[in-house]
Amino acid sequence: MGMGATNTLERMAASVGQLNAVEPSFVASLDVPNAGVLFALPALLVSGLLRHAGKYFQLPQGYYRLDSIFLLLGFMALSRIKKVEDLRYCPPGEWGKMLGLDRIPEVKTLRKKIGLLSNNDKPSQWASALSSEWMESDPDSAAILYIDGHVRAPDRFIRGSDQTSKTLCSPAETLSPCHRRLLG
Repeated sequence: MGMGATNTLERMAASVGQLNAVEPSFVASLDVPNAGVLFALPALLVSGLLRHAGKYFQLPQGYYRLDSIFLLLGFMALSRIKKVEDLRYCPPGEWGKMLGLDRIPEVKTLRKKIGLLSNNDKPSQWASALSSEWMESDPDSAAILYIDGHVRAPDRFIRGSDQTSKTLCSPAETLSPCHRRLLG
């Protein structure tokens, strides 16, 4: 079952194919690490994280639902966890509480599910559908291009003391010549 697995009946039912997916069940908890990401849940939902997910993605029968996997990936991004392997160092039961589960999937299970979700062209179709919705919702802002001007000089240019602080701290160019021509 693994560490932190307390929902043993549903886990056994899912392992023998008797359960499609477990319903999230939230309990009152104190001092859950990284639970502040739950404040961003409305923003994730409004931006369309789960919109059309059922249309473009499908998981086989098992313990974890599609929305739980998507929310886990969103919470990982908000917690600045860059790789799935980094979840090995996070308490699975505590992360499970944020999803209404007894624990999050193990790394190999999560990688397998991500592989199932991304093995065809469905992710780009889903992203395209969301992008179209975003542009249709605010057509006046659809053509606005924002380029972040904060860049770091590559390490190969910062060797020794020949690089002055004036050069290192100079402001970055906000628009490339190509973008300047396009915008006039």
